[in-house]
Amino acid sequence: MVLLFVAAFARGAAGQEFPRAPYFARVNTFGFFAGFSNDSSHILVGLAEQRKLLNIGFSYDRRLHVGNVVNWQYDLEAMPVALESDPLARIVVQQSAPDAESYTYYAAPPITCGAESSEYSGEEAGGSTYTGTETVTCGGRRWTYGEAISPLGLDWNFLPRRRTQPYFDVHGGSMFTSRVIPIAGAAAKNFTFDGGVGLEWFLSPARSLRAEFRLHHISNADTANLNPGIDNGMFLVSYCFGR
Repeated sequence: MVLLFVAAFARGAAGQEFPRAPYFARVNTFGFFAGFSNDSSHILVGLAEQRKLLNIGFSYDRRLHVGNVVNWQYDLEAMPVALESDPLARIVVQQSAPDAESYTYYAAPPITCGAESSEYSGEEAGGSTYTGTETVTCGGRRWTYGEAISPLGLDWNFLPRRRTQPYFDVHGGSMFTSRVIPIAGAAAKNFTFDGGVGLEWFLSPARSLRAEFRLHHISNADTANLNPGIDNGMFLVSYCFGR
């Protein structure tokens, strides 16, 4: 009798299924986000320096697959506000002849912002010879309004049973601006791609907050005469909801 009781108890214990933590992985997710970068440099393939970016937009995610390790999602982003800022060329002229004087003026944005000096000398109508030194640096700033969309995106959230999840995402798309960026001779229609890493905190199964660092690239793929490209490191915050 004892052996039968032990065997029955063991079978019942083996048949029990202990509840597991639920997935924090929505099927459909909507989000609002803002991203800012204060500087650009040669991070990937871009050459334009000291460019700023400000993006405000919304996103849509659709769950493709979820398991214990990863929640894989399609990710679309649209940015009705995509601002880009270029530094202006600040030109300081120190004239030594025929009269000693100095003046400053601003010109179209340069690619790089290192100080460059050159001497000039020339004779103008009337017989006067002008000589001096011209120094070019960056000074002042010009903002350009644009819009962008990234319909090609994927997102991988890791450890989807946890409230705090690390994630990785990539996007590809286009950006349209009200004038050519980042220099004259470039384009007002550009292509974008980016990749980022971040953390997502689930306030509930339906709502969450995100913080991300993203490498962001803009270029025209040689569809214009010049294509210096812009590389930015961008910080983003998002509020997401869905079910």
